[in-house]
Amino acid sequence: MHKLIPVFICFLLMISCRQNNKQKAQLPLNQQAEIKFIDKGDVRYDSCFLEKTMRLDYFHTGTAKEEHFAVDRAVSDGPWPGSTTKLLDRSELGLYFFKVIDRLSGTLLYSRGFASVFGEWQTTPEADQAWGTYHESLRFPWPKKAVTVVLEKRDSLNKFQQIWTTEIDPSSRQVNPADIIHSQKIDILFDNGPATKKLDIVILGDGYATNEMEKFRKDAKRLSDVLLSHEPFKTRALDINIRAVETPAAESGVCKPHPGVYKRTPLTAQYGSFDSERYVLSFDNKTIRDVASAVPYDFMVILVNERTYGGGGIYNLYTTVSADNKYADYIMVHELGHHMAGLADEYYTSAVSYEIQPVKVEPWETNITALFDTKNIKWKALVEASTPLPTPWNKVPFDAFGYKIQKERDSLRKAKVPENVMEALFLRQKNQEDSYFATEKYKDKVGAFEGAGYMQKGLYRSQLDCIMYTRHMTFCKVCQNSLNSIIDFYSSGK
Repeated sequence: MHKLIPVFICFLLMISCRQNNKQKAQLPLNQQAEIKFIDKGDVRYDSCFLEKTMRLDYFHTGTAKEEHFAVDRAVSDGPWPGSTTKLLDRSELGLYFFKVIDRLSGTLLYSRGFASVFGEWQTTPEADQAWGTYHESLRFPWPKKAVTVVLEKRDSLNKFQQIWTTEIDPSSRQVNPADIIHSQKIDILFDNGPATKKLDIVILGDGYATNEMEKFRKDAKRLSDVLLSHEPFKTRALDINIRAVETPAAESGVCKPHPGVYKRTPLTAQYGSFDSERYVLSFDNKTIRDVASAVPYDFMVILVNERTYGGGGIYNLYTTVSADNKYADYIMVHELGHHMAGLADEYYTSAVSYEIQPVKVEPWETNITALFDTKNIKWKALVEASTPLPTPWNKVPFDAFGYKIQKERDSLRKAKVPENVMEALFLRQKNQEDSYFATEKYKDKVGAFEGAGYMQKGLYRSQLDCIMYTRHMTFCKVCQNSLNSIIDFYSSGK
């Protein structure tokens, strides 16, 4: 769990932290000189990088209105798993974006978008009242020469602006090139070729006792099979590798603060993150990264050995899944939509812990829109001329039912009912949704259906239904296109 620290302690932390890797002294954001760079496109990998991964660990500290950074360490994170030809991220996805720039020539070498636990915490009510500190990592190919790392964040207009820079010299004695000697058992679930030519997923487990490792292996294989049985993963299965790393726990299960169940597990995954009883996260980034580095990976799944409904997905960080829940299949696929492609939640009747602001700019996520310009909607190529924008649907009765279900769900959770009671509620909800959708005129069309991104009004999704909207197991056409783009980027592609 993040640490809450008074303002004066945070200030002392920032000014006294040892500046590893010859880090430049951090200035207030409005006083930092903007780092200029030259974008020559994807550079030749072997002229700039070694065949290994550098992991820059740092602390991310702040409140709802400000944020600061301090380097922890730069270490080896195993062989480089990503593409050696597609090094620059042109997708413009994520709340944050980082660039690796050759210090001498100013050439842009590598870039990636991402989101973070801090970025989510910053939108919670707690961040208005207290400071929070989170541990984070940036991973990139090991540079042969000194580089400048630039971190950017979206501003109020959703444009990326520089917020932090640090310099890394790989020859510095503060940079540790040694690899971890791993003792964990590795299970290869799907091996379709070299990591640099495939999209690589690692599955970790938390809350699996020593005598439950066979269960972990079966859970990992079962949920991997589920993922690869749904589009677009089904069609692209040969572009994907999946491996599992075993982390036995002292006892079965993970921490669940809301019902008063407390445990200590290897990866410290827990329910109740940001006071949402179903949101499963771990704040022990360093441990997770160290364990995951046992295999090459681009994306990460953490299975928790629990039946209680829960999970989470953060873009380019990780996905969490309650492995034994009746809806584990849905959680696995839905949350990987967040983690892999930065897809937004399209639902808006479920309770969330974020402070939602009025929509003033177009969202960066590919699957929702504010519809400020109906003639240039971001998925216009998929919209038929006969489909009106916005697209009408029977929203009023659907919403009334959705809010009724949410109220019933909240009361059942407070009553601490058995999980099968919650699962029956979700099944009843799904069946009723089927009956609503069956009568919709535009149910199979791509358009702009109001209600998305936790907003009942002002945001629109591309199709009436999608796994990002309900628990139906199908991605809409827009989401499938987005995921295919990600698979192309990390694999040999087309």
